[in-house]
Amino acid sequence: MSVNVEKDSHLSSVKNALRILQCFTMDEPEKKISELSAALGLNKSTVSRTMTTLASEGFVYKDPETKKYRLGLSILSLSGIVSSQMDIYRESQPVLNRLVENIGETAHISVLDHLDVIYLQKVECNHPVRFLTHIGKRNPPYCTSSGKVLLAHAAKDVVNQVIEKGLEKLTKNTITNPQKLRIHLNQVKENGYASSTEEILEGVTSIAAPIFDFRGKVIAALSVVGPNQRIQQHKIQGLAKKVMSAAREVSTRMGYRG
Repeated sequence: MSVNVEKDSHLSSVKNALRILQCFTMDEPEKKISELSAALGLNKSTVSRTMTTLASEGFVYKDPETKKYRLGLSILSLSGIVSSQMDIYRESQPVLNRLVENIGETAHISVLDHLDVIYLQKVECNHPVRFLTHIGKRNPPYCTSSGKVLLAHAAKDVVNQVIEKGLEKLTKNTITNPQKLRIHLNQVKENGYASSTEEILEGVTSIAAPIFDFRGKVIAALSVVGPNQRIQQHKIQGLAKKVMSAAREVSTRMGYRG
């Protein structure tokens, strides 16, 4: 019995540590013990003990002046290993570079993680107007071009879960009707690309196309994003062809022969 109790205690500690690490984001890179405690519903003493352990292994660092914690260099080391093992990251890099140089807009590679779109890669354009996207940022899938591409090729139960979670109206153009979203996703799959004009952020348009792996399965989306004054409605179809071409090249590099 004591062995099982000790095992459960260790598992709980590991889970708490992982939950704490996931609380740090690009938007909130620093946290106090009290903030972590409130966010996770854990006792301050539990959080404090866990942070001390994580700090001793280099996974977090405590600023002696602000008393706030941030992720440590051990996390950076692990992220480098993950990135080096991700074929799509390596294979898409030169394609994104050429696409950004060609059209002059920022490009991303995104995947569906649970019920969110998460950015894996970003190549930024040289224009002064930029957008607050970053690697690791999460967005809802139903109102982003990359998310709609991924949902269009996802299983029906994934689409149902996204709808059940709620289609929040972020702008006047956000699709919030479940039936309209399903019809729209069918059109996206048929067209081979998706566009999003002021559906998640006013003044912003994005265009995305699917990336296939060697099995013919959609594993990611390639997207470009820019302000409406540059990506105007009459230019979307022409830009979509370039985005689809780039996505096909990445797919070929990933072994797709469809």
